[in-house]
Amino acid sequence: MPHKGTLLPIFIFSNMRYDSPIEATSLFLARSLARNREVYYIQYPYTIRDYMRDKDSPKFASIKSSFFSASKAVLDTEIPNLKKVILPIVLPINFLSEGKTYRRILKMNERSIVQRIRSVLKSRNIDHFVFINSFNFHYPGIGKALKPDLDIYQCVDPMITPYDMKHGIVSELQLVKESDMVICTARALYEEKIKINPKTYFVPNAADISHSSKALETDLPLHPLLIEYKKPIIGYFGSIERRMDYDLLQKVITANPDKSFVFVGPMYREHLPEWFLNSPNVHLPGPVPYNEMPSMLKGFDITIIPFKKDEVSATIFPLKLFEYLGAGKPVIITDFNPDLKDYTKDAVEICSNADEFSAAINNILQNDTPEKQAYRLEVAQQNTWDIRADEIAGIIEAWLSGK
Repeated sequence: MPHKGTLLPIFIFSNMRYDSPIEATSLFLARSLARNREVYYIQYPYTIRDYMRDKDSPKFASIKSSFFSASKAVLDTEIPNLKKVILPIVLPINFLSEGKTYRRILKMNERSIVQRIRSVLKSRNIDHFVFINSFNFHYPGIGKALKPDLDIYQCVDPMITPYDMKHGIVSELQLVKESDMVICTARALYEEKIKINPKTYFVPNAADISHSSKALETDLPLHPLLIEYKKPIIGYFGSIERRMDYDLLQKVITANPDKSFVFVGPMYREHLPEWFLNSPNVHLPGPVPYNEMPSMLKGFDITIIPFKKDEVSATIFPLKLFEYLGAGKPVIITDFNPDLKDYTKDAVEICSNADEFSAAINNILQNDTPEKQAYRLEVAQQNTWDIRADEIAGIIEAWLSGK
């Protein structure tokens, strides 16, 4: 066992790939932890099906050899202390029914993954390390097989999609039970998991303020997609899907025909009502790369998170909330998660119905001030990934010191 206080390397097994266009809690956490220690970001594995589909694409050119050679599995990133680890190709098995056959082939995939990570540990002369499974419940046995000094499961979201739930309900229960520690990003998740594992902690999501605050730069041009929309612009940046409270939105949008409601992000059309697609003051420009977010936020007069209030939304601590605040923008949300009031400290308008939402929009447009913007920035600074990473690092060091 290393000396107390030693900053052990951390291996984060992510549910996302490093180059994913979607914001990932695991990647934000990895970047912040890498400020003062070695971090290895193990990206989500590719299946044979993925490989056959993408093998000739440009993004595969730089990593193709890494799939087949453990000596080429560790790649540099733009952050000196942060490395990404490429796993070998695995078998696609999610189509199988839950049962012995699925679990047997999953074990085969997991053995391949564990062998690759062990080879990285050996080549880097790492005998002691911390392993964090960041919401990658599809592979629940990796941490236990590696025998790290501390095995953590980070629960980031509720499980809601049929793809995830097919095997994830069984696998996540295994992870929660077998992990030394569980860290949840919402209090509702914490209250659920602590019943299974008493070593459960609540550390909420945060924001990359350094990125979203670029919206404050005077020389940053507005995103060209916004130029054609009439002011004022009420904006949303993120996935447009089942979580949205479309009943509330219909009332708000109908009551404010003089305003443009712009929803930027991928659309899941099976969840979108016809009125939403056909309203004259609703604009759906589609997804925009994360690096273009500041120029988009700059053009929003007000930002919104209009989620439904239900059991699923009660577990959501959205990254975009503090990104909005970090851009200095007024924020209006529905009362979907009571945790958010504690962390936003009256810098955000929290509404329980459409009338309150519309009133908040019009009040902000008439009464926002530079002082209010400064307070929003202050609250955002209290909810950065660096702060959250320090909280998690403190929990890790306390556990290791007491082991």
